[in-house]
Amino acid sequence: MRFTRRQFIREGVSAFTISFAAPRFLSELALAQGAYSRTLVVLYLGGGNDSLSMLIPYTDPFYTSRRPTLAVPAANVLQIGSDVSGVPLGLHPGLMGVKGIFDDGRLALIQRTGYQNSSRSHFQGTDIWSTASPTSTQGPGWLGRYLDLLPPPVDPLVGWNTAGETPHALLARTVGVPSIPTNIGTYTFASPNAGVEAQTERMFATRISSHVAIDRPHLAFVNATTQDAFATLDRVASVAQYAPSVTYPTNGFGQALRAIAGAMAKSVGTRVFWVQTGGFDTHSAQNTNNGAYATLMTTLNDGLAAFYSDLKNQGLLSSTLILQFSEFGRRVTENGSGGTDHGAASVMMAIGGGVRGGLYGSAPQLNPDPGNLTLENSGGDVTYETDFRSVYARVIDNWLGADSVAVLGEDFRKSTLNFI
Repeated sequence: MRFTRRQFIREGVSAFTISFAAPRFLSELALAQGAYSRTLVVLYLGGGNDSLSMLIPYTDPFYTSRRPTLAVPAANVLQIGSDVSGVPLGLHPGLMGVKGIFDDGRLALIQRTGYQNSSRSHFQGTDIWSTASPTSTQGPGWLGRYLDLLPPPVDPLVGWNTAGETPHALLARTVGVPSIPTNIGTYTFASPNAGVEAQTERMFATRISSHVAIDRPHLAFVNATTQDAFATLDRVASVAQYAPSVTYPTNGFGQALRAIAGAMAKSVGTRVFWVQTGGFDTHSAQNTNNGAYATLMTTLNDGLAAFYSDLKNQGLLSSTLILQFSEFGRRVTENGSGGTDHGAASVMMAIGGGVRGGLYGSAPQLNPDPGNLTLENSGGDVTYETDFRSVYARVIDNWLGADSVAVLGEDFRKSTLNFI
């Protein structure tokens, strides 16, 4: 049976779990790879986020007429000003903490992000955003290609995935990204024994994996991946000792952000983190005021507000960038089930100490008139204005310090998109 690096990282790392002292060369390697350099946290909202419920054009008369049960009353909207087209906008009332970040000038809201002929498939849409290619969705992801460009040797903890399975965006050709559970204590060497016997098992496993099988490439691959797994254990274990400056939500999203903050505070050397929260496929019972979407916004808000405050208190905010995306937006008009169906363009967020906060791009006009160029599909969907790859390009060039053309395969740079 062929065993890919993705499968090994996803399923095999959990088989190697008890602490051990990391060799000196690993500590030096962490420094060489930039343990104290800039950090990117990619936040995926799974299911297709309804941008018109997150960032609300509350004065547009068609907002209420096309969403009679879903529209957030203007009096409840958290007003944040007008965009370049003069449209007054506000955040969902559940995003009070996020509004505080906006008021700090550290939140950029990038409107109408997407691509031409947006896919309505969760799987294909996610692959498109992961590979940064609407036409070629196989192979490494855009973050994986960035990791592949890093000069060797690459630290085994250069990437950190808080989800169960390594996302397509982080898949690389030469670099494996471990999936580390939110409960850091479970990321240990698994043994049915304890004490001296477990230590002995670990010692022999370490010796076996250190063998360089030059004439057996598959074995060499497994041994190298095993060594990478062992090399991460002690540093990951140190994250469990992190004492945050704020109280994080006890849900999975909040605890994932707590672990990321701990990894940053402990300087484990990770450059790219992945965190996600789902439930955004709101076909029914969406009820943006007190139903499913309100719950989603509360979860998002509470986690991000705690994370932002913690990083700020720890002096880590200036070296952190949070980039949020979803695989597509929702349709403008609510459906008969009190929800919204798969749409096109949505909104992206960038948060961090180096972010130039504000509203980027223009809001859609919700008039279903066929001549309305901000909508498509007979006025049913929001038309993209900013190619999502332009956002990626800005992050790659201006935050990660790499070459976006080399990573993305084309030049998607947009000078006016200067949020960092």
